[in-house]
Amino acid sequence: MLILKLLLIPGFLLLISLAGKRWGPSVAGWLSGLPVVVGPILFFLAIEQGPQFAAQSAVAALSAMFAMIAFCITYAQVAQRANWPWALTISLVVWAALATVLSVIPASLPFSVIAAAVALLASPYLFPEVQPVLNGPAPKSDKLIWRMIAGAALTLVVTMLASTVGERWSGLLAVFPVLGSVMAVFSQQTRGPAFTAALLRATATGMYSFSAFCLVSALTLPSMGLSGFVVGAAVSVAMLGVTRRLLARPLAKAQAQ
Repeated sequence: MLILKLLLIPGFLLLISLAGKRWGPSVAGWLSGLPVVVGPILFFLAIEQGPQFAAQSAVAALSAMFAMIAFCITYAQVAQRANWPWALTISLVVWAALATVLSVIPASLPFSVIAAAVALLASPYLFPEVQPVLNGPAPKSDKLIWRMIAGAALTLVVTMLASTVGERWSGLLAVFPVLGSVMAVFSQQTRGPAFTAALLRATATGMYSFSAFCLVSALTLPSMGLSGFVVGAAVSVAMLGVTRRLLARPLAKAQAQ
């Protein structure tokens, strides 16, 4: 499991970086909606704590979509006016505040579905309207390496905490913006605030896939055990294909610049 944590997230960050260079921020952000962080965390919890524990964590993770998308919106907005330390600090404070509120609300699948749906449906109207420049300089190899190291380190910290704080906070921490933080900071440094905003907008769109995985896992793990992850992953990938259409218009506009 440790090797999986150390290789999966850095490898996925590399894939996203290459996708951002080739197809722009819309595709890169969209791909980040795959449950490459929450999936391994919930799988690990299911092995250590049991499928029922992991299912309850999945319910919490689904509600945490509200905090995750708020992080993306906040970072995108602040990045247009300030440098990355301010943008990251303010957006993480927003995430932490909302996660704390969610942690004291009684866990319930209907509430989690509503919270995720509200965030997903409202997010397109809350991001800044920008047109990213796609022909900027590609990230240097040392930037990519640091991006991958940062992703691995954050994943290790989050998974270590998640296994010790109970099912509610385990699910919330599983949706800590590991990929979002690393991608946003390095994108702002290397490609500018407009590129970063477009990346995070697409990330919010990709969260439909993430939410589908959490919902299906919450429903199937108690009865199917670890096999529920297979169903969740399949539905997540299918949902990613559906949301591809939502990116067609902004991607076409960006490529026309």
